[in-house]
Amino acid sequence: MLCPLASAPRAPVTHAGRLTLAMQSATVIAQPWERALSSELPGRIVARFGRRVPLSPFTTLRVGGRADLYFRAEAADDLALVAAAAQRTRTPYLLLGGGSNVCVADAGIRGLVLHNACRRREVGPITRADSGHSFMRLFLESLRAELSGLEFAVGIPGTLGGALVSNAGAYRQSVCGLVAELDVVERGERTSVGPEWMEFAYRDSRLRRPGGPPAAIVAATLRLEPGTRAAILARARENQRQRIFRQPWHASAGSFFKNLEDAALAERVPGLPAAMREAGVVPAGYLSAACGCKGLRVGGAQVSQRHGNFLVNRGGATAADIRTLAARVKARVREGFGVTLEEEVLYVGDFARSPDEAAA
Repeated sequence: MLCPLASAPRAPVTHAGRLTLAMQSATVIAQPWERALSSELPGRIVARFGRRVPLSPFTTLRVGGRADLYFRAEAADDLALVAAAAQRTRTPYLLLGGGSNVCVADAGIRGLVLHNACRRREVGPITRADSGHSFMRLFLESLRAELSGLEFAVGIPGTLGGALVSNAGAYRQSVCGLVAELDVVERGERTSVGPEWMEFAYRDSRLRRPGGPPAAIVAATLRLEPGTRAAILARARENQRQRIFRQPWHASAGSFFKNLEDAALAERVPGLPAAMREAGVVPAGYLSAACGCKGLRVGGAQVSQRHGNFLVNRGGATAADIRTLAARVKARVREGFGVTLEEEVLYVGDFARSPDEAAA
């Protein structure tokens, strides 16, 4: 659940094409990209912009600095409108959903943070949902409609859009197999595309990869299968039982590193279940635990004692603490097993600067 802003900015006003935003009695002159962005948008949208909004309350890790500019979209048309304007004006922007699977830099985000709170949905065998809708809540709604396919979503935090970007899944299932169509904004235009547009891979899609044209998912259409409530609930409860038993309660971004598919490595990892060994799948948590990483700590960040693939905020952790701890886990695993773990969590924002430099 998103927290309200502690101090909402007063409405921006424009003067001779120059956007000024009054916040806490300080007038801030907009950057060139802000002026270009505001000129593309109606006044009702510009009036809802916030400046220097803290982002840590909006992330499950509870770390991160401030956004230069912030907009919370609650309607899909507004989300598409702002994303398209940002793309046309080459405004740097981050589309933030439920705030899981990301580690926001302590210095914050340079540019616009477009906070996706769009949650409309129509549940049926062909389900259409806004990308800001809760992924787990979508499963609960499909359960009530006796529709199967989303059982693996139990316990996965974040939004449908975030799940699509990282091709979220669990227990050998992924969301990519359910996608029929996507409503997206690319190169400043809103359009419908098929699932092949995403270039899905294991815990990956084109939207995670650097270098491509900026794009945003507005909504998705999923295909679900009819099932009995009892059978759907039984599968979901088993998934939920495994998550409750294994996963920590402290603030985290979710699974931090991607699992590996390596048959030779699977033979060398102690304690790996026979089914995983036969499939050649090596969970990152097993590698972390085998290298003694559980309990490893940097500042307020710690590798969970319950699960070696969860980096948690024990209180007061910074994004720098998290990133340093992740680097130490990777180094131990590389030394112990000769493989390099790849982050599933995305580092976003200005990691090159300190918070003080960002505020200057």
